[in-house]
Amino acid sequence: MALRARILGAAAGGGLPQWNCGCANCNLARSGKIPSQTQSSLALSADKSAWAIINASPDIREQVRLAPQLHPTDLRVSPIKSVLLTNGDIDHVAGLLTLREQQPFTLFATAHIHDVIAANPMFDALNSNYVDRQSVALDTPFELVDGVTAMLYSVPGKVPLYLEEETVDTQLEGEQTIGVRLQSEATSLHYIPGCAALKDELRKRLDGADALLFDGTLWQDDEMVRAGLSQKTGARMGHMSMSGPEGSIAAFRDLNIAKKVFVHMNNTNPVFRPDAPERREAEASGWIIGHDGLEFDL
Repeated sequence: MALRARILGAAAGGGLPQWNCGCANCNLARSGKIPSQTQSSLALSADKSAWAIINASPDIREQVRLAPQLHPTDLRVSPIKSVLLTNGDIDHVAGLLTLREQQPFTLFATAHIHDVIAANPMFDALNSNYVDRQSVALDTPFELVDGVTAMLYSVPGKVPLYLEEETVDTQLEGEQTIGVRLQSEATSLHYIPGCAALKDELRKRLDGADALLFDGTLWQDDEMVRAGLSQKTGARMGHMSMSGPEGSIAAFRDLNIAKKVFVHMNNTNPVFRPDAPERREAEASGWIIGHDGLEFDL
């Protein structure tokens, strides 16, 4: 049984265009010169009937509207059977409030992420009579949706912005930021929309994968600083950059991964522009630049 994946949202928090940003990419997207992109999310199925969503983006209503396979099959009957969270970032959990409409599904996350959700009473709108919240331990396989086995594992990262304190550790390894291995009978896909570093253990885990969807937030570490949009580097935000000797393109060069796709790209990232030399460099290195609506079978 093959895996069917659809990128619901390829952009990082804020999307493209971001509502308050007048950078070159955002203006090009507003004018229709490059495609707009919604915030980070993935849909996955083995039987093309029952679907899982990984990360509930604030844009999930529009993402579902644009994905016919996710449309209701009957009166208040949705093919979305489960939702999995990879961290507690706003751009990955805010969409849960859109899914509050007395719709049965299972919400999977680590115990830490569930605690973050539970601490905010707004999420009590997810009626426990309909939404089954299940905590999942790291490195423990479980059935995410019919025909798909998932396993969560820690990747370096940090706590969500709204939980940051004066000192921020961007290399935390625990339940705060996770990657996901998704398997059907014979194929495997890894989804890692946020990652601060590719350490040896993670390299070994990913080598030989059929597909990888990986954090592509920034092209270069000081991209947002150079653009005058922020004083934070990519490393400070807990993300690897694509380019440079410490970037993901170089880090993955020697790994045997059949399909490599960048996701979770910030609105400033030049790879959103089809004619950008940075995009050509990424593609020449064997990477696909993910976009909303990109589908593939494994």
